[in-house]
Amino acid sequence: MNYRKMFFPIGGGEELEERIYGALLVAKYFKINLEILKCGPKYNPNMYRNLSIPEDLFKKIDEVVDKKYKDESLEFNKLFEKIVKEIDIKISQTPLDSEANVYLKDKKGLRSNIIEQESKFCDLVIAAAPPLGVTTSTFETAVLKSGKSVLMIPRVMKTFSTKSVIIGWNNSPEASRALTTSIDILKEAQRVHIISSEEYVGGTNIINDLLDYLKCHKVDATYEIVKTTKIPGQALLNAALDGNFDLIVAGAYGHRGLKEMMFGGATRYLLEKSTLPIFMSH
Repeated sequence: MNYRKMFFPIGGGEELEERIYGALLVAKYFKINLEILKCGPKYNPNMYRNLSIPEDLFKKIDEVVDKKYKDESLEFNKLFEKIVKEIDIKISQTPLDSEANVYLKDKKGLRSNIIEQESKFCDLVIAAAPPLGVTTSTFETAVLKSGKSVLMIPRVMKTFSTKSVIIGWNNSPEASRALTTSIDILKEAQRVHIISSEEYVGGTNIINDLLDYLKCHKVDATYEIVKTTKIPGQALLNAALDGNFDLIVAGAYGHRGLKEMMFGGATRYLLEKSTLPIFMSH
């Protein structure tokens, strides 16, 4: 496995413990260095000046916000240490040979800006599925601005494995990129299965080319041409669940780009419905 470092930005909201637990499961499975990023607010005097708020008042507001963040950070750190101990993973910023390790980075500022910058220095981004499939700034920035492939994990995930992988192929640049960047995972999988539909492959030549490409990497895959449903993404998820697969590999946005992610389509369906982790590229 060529992955050496993964990056996991985390915001607030529900299932905080479960999301941390899931990310640590991934790190332990891959025996990899994991950076967890937590972002806090940064005092911005210009914002208060623009609102014509008296200086003494915005200082009090800042004190309240700062105290709240410190209290939340204490609780977060306790939770983090509890989960680390439960999963039995070491805390270390220095990568360990053949052993997983994790460390927590806490930065203040605009969350989207920090995530965009910090996510550039890793091999793979881990992102928890957004609640109800509605993208958050944390998720959106991690997926769109990192320049990396993303492993989206369910908000609640008790086990993690890549022994059995299903590939959703729609012949798009996104699917092609997801396929190539997941090669290390596919090479170690015990079962790799491709599903596509006639509208994407138009016969067998494309599938044969795809199988030949995987064979170049010593990946033996099976394939299946399925009938699509009226709901994009549903056929892929149904096949993944029916076949008891551990991981889905798919392009992130299909042919309609960001609009598909924000307002519907296969990606939105998978974000909302999948109980399986998804390896995606855009």
